[in-house]
Amino acid sequence: MLARLPLFLLAGLPAFAQTPCEGTPAYTPCEFVFELSAAELAAHPNPHASVQLQAEFRSPHFRTYLMPAYWDGGGKMILRFTPTESGQWIYHTGSDLARLDGQDGSFNATASEAPGFVKPANFHHWATDNKQPHLWMGYIADRFAFDSREDFEQKLNEAAANKFTHFRGSILGNASDRARVYLGPDQPNPSYFDELDRRILAIHKRGLTADLMLASDPAYLAALFPDWQARERFVRYIAARYAPMNITWQGVEEFEDYPDGRALLKEIGTALAKLDPYQHPRSSNAKVTSSPLLADGWMNFVIEASQDDVIGSVEHQFYQVPFVGVTDARHLWNATMDGEYPEFRGPEAPLCFHWFEFMSDTRHWELEPYFDADGARAVALEDTEYVSYIEHPGPPIELSVEKHGYDVMWFNPASGEYLEQKKYKGEHFTGAAPDSSHPWVLLVAREGRKESMLKSVKFESREVPLVQEIETNIQKVPYAIAEPAGDTLAAGKPVRFAAKLTRETRATRAMQYLWTAEVPTENQGFRVIGTGSPASFVIPASLAKNFPAVLTIHLTALNANGKAYSLDRVYQLTK
Repeated sequence: MLARLPLFLLAGLPAFAQTPCEGTPAYTPCEFVFELSAAELAAHPNPHASVQLQAEFRSPHFRTYLMPAYWDGGGKMILRFTPTESGQWIYHTGSDLARLDGQDGSFNATASEAPGFVKPANFHHWATDNKQPHLWMGYIADRFAFDSREDFEQKLNEAAANKFTHFRGSILGNASDRARVYLGPDQPNPSYFDELDRRILAIHKRGLTADLMLASDPAYLAALFPDWQARERFVRYIAARYAPMNITWQGVEEFEDYPDGRALLKEIGTALAKLDPYQHPRSSNAKVTSSPLLADGWMNFVIEASQDDVIGSVEHQFYQVPFVGVTDARHLWNATMDGEYPEFRGPEAPLCFHWFEFMSDTRHWELEPYFDADGARAVALEDTEYVSYIEHPGPPIELSVEKHGYDVMWFNPASGEYLEQKKYKGEHFTGAAPDSSHPWVLLVAREGRKESMLKSVKFESREVPLVQEIETNIQKVPYAIAEPAGDTLAAGKPVRFAAKLTRETRATRAMQYLWTAEVPTENQGFRVIGTGSPASFVIPASLAKNFPAVLTIHLTALNANGKAYSLDRVYQLTK
């Protein structure tokens, strides 16, 4: 709930003589509301575009937050702020309106039990501001801002009942929503955004984080905001309205097929990083993966939408950021074995309830993909617990573990039921799934140690694993790019790709190949074109504007032990 001083009180008091934030609990938004005078409105007929108002807030521990204000219709300007700790906060304003410029004030925030905002932690994982692990499980409701209230509440109820911790939707929707969200050029619709405020606050009231996509695609953003000044005003506006809330920023629904989509997202993402004083997590959705945008510096986590597990598995070894995977019931547990946190799309939300219950009882914030398993995919906190997923049960699985005593349990991911716990002592566990009628999850957890560790949530139970150094020495890479054999490729047409092993070992018996393509001079970034070998892929024409172009094909791979390799080959790209 927002703390807001009634407008009739503001009208009779000098600027900032009010203290609407006094007594606000930490991590609860509060608001200063101002009505512009007739003279100020005459000088600023479109306050959204021309009025500058912000305040610098300083915490009891001297951390500062520069918070912009936003226009909310008529002559109303709102400065929304969330204190992040209890104690006395002081603030100082800046404005191009003389009566609001250079004002000083203070208020006292009270303590609360709120965990705080979500942030990346432990390279591949999540925590809240109070240093507690955060188990991300997202519910996709991209149209929640445009749904009827009844439909929105039904989706939110389903998400909360099944223990989802995130709720995803779009701020601006798609091009057909343009007239609903903006009244005209540089004029957001206050009625629409006020209702969106209410819905995001309802999400927070249920204990979920709102994952906010800005729009469906870069073309819609460019049409709505045709120059960088308009785009920065939009970013300032949404940062002012929503940065004080528990959110993540998620760019667009997809960007890969749009000319200059990368450049537009870099501009907007960089502005978000500058204007959001709380530094909420930033990324973008994608058709396949947002990892091509990481090099631009504004993102701090990756979202993958492909159901191809090779992409998630390989990329996890390359980047020191958390991964969120858009998934469904069929791929939920494979995404987990890739090292991804799920963003769920589909009608089988209760399966996510079982996933959440299981993962909540693990040290999920330390689990990493584990490769010393045959017949299963696994994640592990080595020496403590091992979680294996057997999608197609058959012969007994083999799992290498540190030599200790362990509790062993089989978990049915469809029903959420555990089979009777058994004991194992040794370093090479072998066991078959209880039956072959459906997938199973195997939990091998060290006796006593996990229980004692779960009493503490400190992240430093082991040295944080670094992303491995990728082997690029051609003499040590155990494969070559065999196809395409020529030196010219045509964009937009199927082409056969194949890798050839040059050194066969036990480790190369099961290679995971990831193919990407890039035209470096065009600054569009790389694109994932496919996985596996041999296979046929299409080089996207959107990689280049000028043809012929110099194309680099990257072939990255993991062997059965999780060792990562990378090899490049250059071609000429024609249209």
